[in-house]
Amino acid sequence: MAELETELETELRAAVRGEVAFDVTSRALTTMDASNYRRVPLGVVAPRDADDVAAALAVCREHGVPVVARGGGTSIAGQATGTGVVLDFTRHMDRLLSLDPGTSTAVVQPGLVLDRLQEAAAPHGLRFGPDPSTHSRCTLGGMIGNNSCGSHSVAWGTTADSVRELGVLTARGERLRLGRDWAGAPEGLRALVEGDLARLRTGFPELPRRISGYALDALLPENGADVARSFCGSEGTLGVLTEAVVRLVPAPRARALAVLAYADESAAAEAAAGLLPLEPLTVEGMAADLVPASAALPRGGAWLFVETGGESAGEARARAEAIVRAADVVDAAVVTDPAGQRALWRLREDASGTATRMPDGTEAWPGWEDCAVPPHRLGAYLREFRALLAAHGLRGAPYGHFGDGCIHVRIDFDMLGEAGVGRFRRFSEELADLVVAHGGSLSGEHGDGQARAELLPRMYGQETVRLFERAKDVWDPDGLLNPGMLVRPAPLDANLRFAVLPREPVDVAFGYPADGGDFAAAVRRCVGVAKCRTTSVSGSAVMCPSFRATGAEEHSTRGRARLLHEMLAGELVTDGWRSDEVRDALDLCLACKGCRSDCPVGVDMATYKAEFLHHHYAGRRRPAAHHSMGRLPRWLRLVDRTRTAGLVNALAAVRPLAWLAKRLGGIAPERRLPRLATRTFSRWWETRERPAVPAGGERVVLWPDTFTEHLSPSVGRAAVRVLEAAGLRVALPPTVRMTPSGRGEGMAVAMDPLSVLRGRERVCCGLTYVSTGQLDRARAVLRRTLDLMEPLLERDTPVVVLEPSCAASLRTDLPELLHDDPRARRLADRVLTFAEALQRYAPGWAPPRIGRPAVGQTHCHQHAVLGDEPDRRLREAAGLTGGLSGGCCGLAGNFGFEKGHYDVSVACAEEQLLPAVRDAGEDAVVLADGYSCRTQLAQLAGVRGRHLAEVLADALGNGGLGRPGARGPAGDERDEGRA
Repeated sequence: MAELETELETELRAAVRGEVAFDVTSRALTTMDASNYRRVPLGVVAPRDADDVAAALAVCREHGVPVVARGGGTSIAGQATGTGVVLDFTRHMDRLLSLDPGTSTAVVQPGLVLDRLQEAAAPHGLRFGPDPSTHSRCTLGGMIGNNSCGSHSVAWGTTADSVRELGVLTARGERLRLGRDWAGAPEGLRALVEGDLARLRTGFPELPRRISGYALDALLPENGADVARSFCGSEGTLGVLTEAVVRLVPAPRARALAVLAYADESAAAEAAAGLLPLEPLTVEGMAADLVPASAALPRGGAWLFVETGGESAGEARARAEAIVRAADVVDAAVVTDPAGQRALWRLREDASGTATRMPDGTEAWPGWEDCAVPPHRLGAYLREFRALLAAHGLRGAPYGHFGDGCIHVRIDFDMLGEAGVGRFRRFSEELADLVVAHGGSLSGEHGDGQARAELLPRMYGQETVRLFERAKDVWDPDGLLNPGMLVRPAPLDANLRFAVLPREPVDVAFGYPADGGDFAAAVRRCVGVAKCRTTSVSGSAVMCPSFRATGAEEHSTRGRARLLHEMLAGELVTDGWRSDEVRDALDLCLACKGCRSDCPVGVDMATYKAEFLHHHYAGRRRPAAHHSMGRLPRWLRLVDRTRTAGLVNALAAVRPLAWLAKRLGGIAPERRLPRLATRTFSRWWETRERPAVPAGGERVVLWPDTFTEHLSPSVGRAAVRVLEAAGLRVALPPTVRMTPSGRGEGMAVAMDPLSVLRGRERVCCGLTYVSTGQLDRARAVLRRTLDLMEPLLERDTPVVVLEPSCAASLRTDLPELLHDDPRARRLADRVLTFAEALQRYAPGWAPPRIGRPAVGQTHCHQHAVLGDEPDRRLREAAGLTGGLSGGCCGLAGNFGFEKGHYDVSVACAEEQLLPAVRDAGEDAVVLADGYSCRTQLAQLAGVRGRHLAEVLADALGNGGLGRPGARGPAGDERDEGRA
């Protein structure tokens, strides 16, 4: 096998102009799609054009090596995996070649992402009709291969309905142009069809979502002998698509969304078919078990999302109201606000991920993801489906395209043990019979692949399946294209991706409470829906900035999860925690935690990265940056104790010395070293004049994080001023160990004698240690912090943390790292952001009115862990207008300072933050609550960002009439050096 791989790679490199990759990383990234299956390929080819595809096919044909065409890798039936050579069309063959508004057509390459086509068509009032929930990352080639549909299929049909011509290469190198009237048909196809017309006319169910099998009935003369349509849904088993001419449809000028509430999903399903005569654009269904309790939906147990269109907002709304009147509902609402509609559609689109966890946290899996029955049979089918689940002791949460009779569901199969896999098979066989009994299709959208192809004889009968096999042999007589899929399939319970994972839990540092303490279960969370591969973000979304900066799969959350999966499997990645491949993929993870909230299944790659680094460098030499920046709190406390901040600043201003320091510390040479405050926040606190604060005010502890303490004390001073103006009594945490009899505003009464030698012990969230994987040190720091905070925890004193990344670390890393210490959860539960503290403990306080526009970026940790609703309310109350952008600033603590990360760091900042600041007016307030964000703004844009506390404190001083926080000169908060 090794000799074959070497020879194959050598010949492919000589024949193909695109990339040829047989390395461990490239292969590991393509072992899986979004299904239950896993196959290890020999290598990956990224062709530049059709000539490259032909060359790759020729080499593989000569060696008898299978070929699998792959787009976004979001297929759910296993058809985007294979054991031979994978053709990755997303790297180069991803262009929109032309768009003709006059004929409403576009010419696309297979790797083009659907959203890019929609963006190009929108200015012409056009769109591509089908729109799967993965529209932000699925490719047109994959949609054609699977005959994808999406929520608007009741109006615009399937992908096959939108295809006009296809450019295809056969496995033997024949270039075909597929179309109607037998255009492009390979030799023997017409004879095959004309020899079995009766079967083709009677053996295919009539329903809108029949995706299973080959669409040979499209070749009937009464159907136009449409070879292109027949090719759709063939899952890469007949030929390799290189180009497509697709039809576009007029996009409604305005839309409205009728949200119809029903008692349960069966009632919603039975109502769906009756709405079709009103010509809605969508009829989508969801039940309460997939909807967050906080979702603003009409009261009920299940909902239909029925979208209407019109030439005007009034017309669209009128149609939606007509649907409400026609529907027999428990409750209903009509949503016309575009932002409100997007928020509701996100609930539906994220269901493919959220459905992978039951309410109790149990894992659920695809496999019977999208069966379809005639719409008028849907209610009865769902009742029998639920009964079948119960008979097998299984659970699932159906949702999907109720108007087309197509149901998506993930089921809590036990895929890890022999008994569970056996039940998976038995249930699959019985469900196939149930679907057929209702006149349905085993696949209503995602294709057969390996998941359902074995059961096609139950739907079509053996003779029709043999006809499928003969059709496959006409197109691909050598059986090279995606073997094991659709015809002559592998068993539905073979090649399961879970089989290779370790059965015993891996010894890890974090607790992984949502995964039962099992790191393998945490890695299994990634099911491959690839929301992290979205190339643009909207609103406050963050995930995944490194992928958007590089466009490389290994820098996506999914790519990193795949490598961790293979590390645990030990087949491809054979050196476990010592793996250089995993280390390199994680190197560009910013630890922004965006995936923790934006990933539909809650993958937390920042935690996985810290875990990996902890094991990878155990007993080994660490990178210099781990010492210089990972231990930053230690170095800054040393500077403070020796009162040498001024000297350090002076030395850092000498270029040769700064260059040497950066080189020794593993810091990017492009970066300027931040200036240290010559008077820390705590020293200011100790000497300040205490103002009179109302005795009845709530006492809060203000956390002196490392950044506020040593680098931007102005934020701490401002926060104290605002909190006290709001009537709160502010204290700082203890700095030496306290006894339970301690008194006073958080100061010490009992001193550890050794603290005299090492300086006062201070609280620390451990963030820099966690982000560099120094978890043993992080645990020690956090245990010391809990010792210091214990008396305050006994009093349930709220803890206000100004730095979002530190607050997020205390909320999540602390209890997950010290999962064996109950004090960790108690402290985590007491942590509040600045805005949360004001909202909860000073609800009657009115901030000063500023009356200016605000610009900036919601901190990524704020978005992912803390939530920013209190901040939005506080800004609104202060008259700070406008919303903040999403994404990540790119500095992300130590990430942007580390050598080798500068370009990616800048690319992340240029995505949203810097353009937003540049485009803002001169009077705009530049908000940036995170020290990293402010530093990035200063170093890349020359703009001084302000913490919201600073803006409010300034306004308190001038009655809100000045220009607090407006753009101005900046340089790493250089004013702090004189504080």
